[in-house]
Amino acid sequence: MAQNLKICEIDPELLAKVKKFRFRKEPNNAAVVMKIDIETSTVIEDESYEDVDIEELVSELPAHLPRYIALSYVKKHDDGRVSYPLIFVFISPSGIKPALQMTYAGSKTSLVNALGFTKVFELRDVEEFTEEWLLEKLKFFK
Repeated sequence: MAQNLKICEIDPELLAKVKKFRFRKEPNNAAVVMKIDIETSTVIEDESYEDVDIEELVSELPAHLPRYIALSYVKKHDDGRVSYPLIFVFISPSGIKPALQMTYAGSKTSLVNALGFTKVFELRDVEEFTEEWLLEKLKFFK
């Protein structure tokens, strides 16, 4: 039942952008950072980044506000192969207002489903979002 819950709408422009983002051909890291516009209860684009490393991306994220991140990541394998997994990261810092926490948490599943992501991870602190953390999470996906 909770998986069918839809708290926020998704901006049609954001849907189109992420659909295009999913099929990008550039061989570099890129991200679309999303937030909820509380006034309209709509998930919208916050920022986009092209050719960004994880450290740079983290430095741009607010430490005190939740964010959704669509990430196209360049993963170099030990055998020399390169893959480009599409990753969804939900960052929800501790200590934020419960209503805001619930709005983001309640909207996550419908957003992930609408955007078509299968690699979905959550963090409680922006500082935990490191390249090492990401590589550890991606070990599960060969």
